[in-house]
Amino acid sequence: MEGLAIGSANARIGLPEAIAVLKAGGTAVDAVVAAIKPVEANPLDHSVGYAGLPNLSGEVELDASLMDGRTLATGAVGALTGYQDAIELARKVMEVLPHVLIVGDGARRFAEELGFVSSDLLTPESKQVWQSRMDELRRGAPDAYMDRMRTIVGEMSRDPEHADAHGTVNVIVRDGQGNVACGVSTSGWAWKYPGRLGDSPIVGAGNYADNRWGAAACTGRGEMAQRCCTAHSVVTALRYGVDLTAAVHQAMTDLVTLDDPFASEINIVAVDRHGNRIGASSTPGKTYVTMTESMSEVAEIDCLVFPFPP
Repeated sequence: MEGLAIGSANARIGLPEAIAVLKAGGTAVDAVVAAIKPVEANPLDHSVGYAGLPNLSGEVELDASLMDGRTLATGAVGALTGYQDAIELARKVMEVLPHVLIVGDGARRFAEELGFVSSDLLTPESKQVWQSRMDELRRGAPDAYMDRMRTIVGEMSRDPEHADAHGTVNVIVRDGQGNVACGVSTSGWAWKYPGRLGDSPIVGAGNYADNRWGAAACTGRGEMAQRCCTAHSVVTALRYGVDLTAAVHQAMTDLVTLDDPFASEINIVAVDRHGNRIGASSTPGKTYVTMTESMSEVAEIDCLVFPFPP
């Protein structure tokens, strides 16, 4: 069985790392982590890890999760500050602790105890983007903040220049033994309320993998995926015999028909147990990336489009 990887478009720089791990005999979990780490370290990507866009208080908070489809073991961290390698820390939660998800000061403490290298995640470029909105967001009560965030969300949906303001990276890998793993990492929404968690650290919402059926992961407005348990819904449909395209079609239909005043771009990548791959988005022109052990380069493929109703 040939190993393969699939991910959001910004995972392009990491997929060769995943394939190299598979060729060297590594596991699907090893490959997922290897693929996501370069994205977390990429200063040009303001949606993940180092150089991520900060919250309302100007602090970069990272979320990540990892799931092993062979055992259904999971690990996740949320609202992590001061440490870049969120996906590595999620793996340590999965392997070391009797927990699935740790957040905030607990996640930071865990990283420190394990000897992770701390760093200032906020770059001058990210701070400049953040500052461009802060004067207006600081004024007024929480209801005023909500009104202004509604405007910003609308701009993010219409203007590609603001795409990083709610981006994420996800990667799904199937190794040569048929084992599937899935990982997600993000700095979350720019200007988010401190402590906000999206779907990325919530297993079943932004990330789910099961060797028997397949795997799925989401990017975009995480609150929508949380409400629909989107990743799990795709895998559950596969479990009951629905083909991959139909499973993703139903999940996207659920998402784009939600009553949500903050509704904005939402995306899914998914793999079934046979190795079929698919990407879907609510926004035209979006792509996903994929690579197999026999490919010399990463392929970029157009997502299926499921637009919001007029």
